[in-house]
Amino acid sequence: MTELAHFDIVGSFLRPEELKQARDKFNHGDISQAELIQVENQDIEKLIHTEENLGLKAVTDGEFRRSWWHLDFLWGLTGVKKYDYHESYKFHGAKTRTDNAELAGKVAYNPEHPFFKAFEFVKEHTNVTPKQTIPSPTLLFRDNRSDNWPNFYNNKRAYLDDLAKAYHETIKHFYDLGCCYLQIDDTTWAFLISKLNESKNDPKEHEKYIQLAEDSVYVINKSLENLPDDLTVATHICRGNFKSTFLFSGGYEPIAKYLAQLNYNRFFLEYDNDRAGDFAPIKTIWNNWDDVTIVLGLITSKDGQLENPAAIIQRVNEAAKLVPLSNLALSTQCGFASTEEGNILSEADQWKKIKLVVDTANKIWK
Repeated sequence: MTELAHFDIVGSFLRPEELKQARDKFNHGDISQAELIQVENQDIEKLIHTEENLGLKAVTDGEFRRSWWHLDFLWGLTGVKKYDYHESYKFHGAKTRTDNAELAGKVAYNPEHPFFKAFEFVKEHTNVTPKQTIPSPTLLFRDNRSDNWPNFYNNKRAYLDDLAKAYHETIKHFYDLGCCYLQIDDTTWAFLISKLNESKNDPKEHEKYIQLAEDSVYVINKSLENLPDDLTVATHICRGNFKSTFLFSGGYEPIAKYLAQLNYNRFFLEYDNDRAGDFAPIKTIWNNWDDVTIVLGLITSKDGQLENPAAIIQRVNEAAKLVPLSNLALSTQCGFASTEEGNILSEADQWKKIKLVVDTANKIWK
């Protein structure tokens, strides 16, 4: 397992204005893909240097080549296609575009997935650990993305097995390209927090969400089977992040027993406000895997106001009563731009937040 610092990043960063303009021109046919890639390359190089200069030990490309944190990856899998959902995702206070993904055949690994070249660029241009982020396979279970699986499979287990195999082979190829730190971002667990709470008095409905949780554990763990020992795989349990809004609320209690079954090395948990509940569930996760790291997302990426370092230190010490301090780390609760629109804060604010993470962690873990 790759040795990592006690400070970390979730992965996405605000797109520079020149990149937004270039992508808009490309979408309207005013520049070529080669010209867009040239702008992406320049901005990603600058981003990597900024990350390194702030002391980060693992860096990403900020997801600058993506429009969405999840859909661009899903569209790159064999057997998945893009379509218009005709509905926005139901964020509190904002409407998204209506893009979505759906099964178009049997799902499989794509050896030409564009994310592979994107990773190679980061690896080539960084002096520290290049970190790759991808969405969870559970994202294909939701938002009507695989309701049509009976068109391609005789039973659901065969579909889940193919999905797990596609992910396993994808992760293994990232490793073969030199990736030793991969993060799987997942909104399904936060979705389940809401649904398991809401359905308590409806046994049939409740059972549906229990099945979703069990299927999620099955597919994730099957995706992670027999991976190299020096590959660190993290997950970020996300509550939704679009233009500084959110999708889901609630403490981790309803899903803690499922998270504790997942074969991850590192859990990024959002704890930047009261919607996340208390720290009690982190003990459940750690008890099952005493070598895991719980990355506490105590610093919000949704606005530019800087948190009080003393308050952050106090909260980490609180968590350390449940999980050893050596098994804890610090980050922002989410990335800064899960979609190309980005959150409502400035790039200067963004970097102040990252500096706060690094400086505060260095005080705690010396």
